[in-house]
Amino acid sequence: MFELLKAMLSGHNPFASGGLLLMVIGALGVYLRAVPETLWQWFLGQTTMMVTVKDDDAAFTWVKEWLLEQDFLRRVRRLDLDTTLRNRELALIPAPGKHWFWHARRPFAVWFFRSEDKNGRVARRCESLTFWTIGRSRPFLKQFINGIVDSHHRSLGTRSCLFVFDDGWTQVQGYTPRLLQSVILKGDEKEQLIRDIEQFKNSRQRYLQLGVPYHRGYLFYGPPGTGKTSLVSAIAEWFQISIFAINLTAFNDRSLGTAINDVPPNSLILFEDIDCMNTGEARLGEYLPLYSTPAPKLDKSTDKSPVTLSGLLNVLDGFSAPDNVLFMMTSNRVEALDRALLRPGRIDYKLYLGKATEQQKIDLFQRFFPNASYAEAKMFADSHPAAETMAEFQGLLLRLEQDESKTTQELAQALEEPASYER
Repeated sequence: MFELLKAMLSGHNPFASGGLLLMVIGALGVYLRAVPETLWQWFLGQTTMMVTVKDDDAAFTWVKEWLLEQDFLRRVRRLDLDTTLRNRELALIPAPGKHWFWHARRPFAVWFFRSEDKNGRVARRCESLTFWTIGRSRPFLKQFINGIVDSHHRSLGTRSCLFVFDDGWTQVQGYTPRLLQSVILKGDEKEQLIRDIEQFKNSRQRYLQLGVPYHRGYLFYGPPGTGKTSLVSAIAEWFQISIFAINLTAFNDRSLGTAINDVPPNSLILFEDIDCMNTGEARLGEYLPLYSTPAPKLDKSTDKSPVTLSGLLNVLDGFSAPDNVLFMMTSNRVEALDRALLRPGRIDYKLYLGKATEQQKIDLFQRFFPNASYAEAKMFADSHPAAETMAEFQGLLLRLEQDESKTTQELAQALEEPASYER
């Protein structure tokens, strides 16, 4: 190669030789000019660390929540508005671009990228966050990530949240959990239920010693309007755990297993209307569900849920069953459930919620009107026997609250003809 180049340069055509020489010198100059940049990029690669999270990962929201807790955010001048974080009405987060800050005695930079993905039929906005810092210690980077995770867990630990599945678990904004004291059951049913859950949550080591899967199943069944879903919401709020609601008509066996595997420990997995798995009848309109998401269109000839009994049992106590969770199911027709589902290990605690008793109505009345006497509450309850469920009786009390000018006796007489109820 060298001899060929020498021969070309020493040829009889000076123009060709000169042009070739200029080309060689130019190429060498371009190469040498890139050497410092290459060396600099190599140096940065050896002395810095980077971590990226994309918006299709649940951790993307965790990172934005962590940013809200950082002092440096007060010094950022380019900001975006976000109303999806922690049920905030208004939150300020760094806008797309590069932002510098100091954290754990090290300089950090965060790049917020935003672009439009036009590969599909509908343009989709894509976002990502990339953190950069100096150093080579993977443990330090792990510690930084753990700080973000801890911030997320602290956030969840201070309240109960509701999640639904739509290509990943999505938090339902605006969800307000029920208070346990607002749910009135018969006798000491509520106290017994709470004691059972507390005993389970305090028995983790015992479960491990015995080699028993650490989860527990609960079934609340009874007519619509008896407070089954409200009880689930109140339990989650009392124990400060989040609800992951499963609508079986939106899953098949494979997607159900994927969704369950993504549920974090110390959570409550809710199967609402579990009896619809066999019939496919989603009795919409009979009561207000905890969440409202449209179910996919199913084959009208069968109108069946694609989740099989085998697939459901596998996520409850099979190899796919999660650890440290509460399974809670609601059903209007317990007789429609397969006996394999009802056995211990899948459903360990059953509670029937039926028609409201007189004492339940009295207790609910006195919760609405603390200054009312027991006799007044009893008189009102006795005068409205058509309100058979707690939901129906609560509706009457809400009507009663709208007119505070009348006495309890006058209102009781005015409402002696309660509205008809459809069942």
